[in-house]
Amino acid sequence: MLARARLVAFVSTTDLASARAFYQDVLGLTLVEQTAFACVFTSGGTTLRVTLADEVVAAPYTVLGWTVASAADAVSALAERGVESARYPGLVQDELGIWMSPSGARVAWFRDPDANVLSLTEPA
Repeated sequence: MLARARLVAFVSTTDLASARAFYQDVLGLTLVEQTAFACVFTSGGTTLRVTLADEVVAAPYTVLGWTVASAADAVSALAERGVESARYPGLVQDELGIWMSPSGARVAWFRDPDANVLSLTEPA
């Protein structure tokens, strides 16, 4: 029923100004609109609503991710903008924080200002 409907992704924040600066200025997403309740961005044709919440309970797993041509290039570009890769005990990650999955995909994680876990994946 929803296979042809456009997907809208959501992530929460306690500070719209900080979230807007991160998603727009650091990640480079296009701001569509900002209201008192959310910042709405577009990324690769998908709408992302960063919604205001009284409290964000950050999940210990990825809540939002992007497919990239080169994980190393994307991680390096984010690092130049002050974004640190997340590191996880038990995973072998290279000097940039990139993990090689069993399929050969290269994956890196980082967090937004509300500690939401975001990811980058370079397909195998």
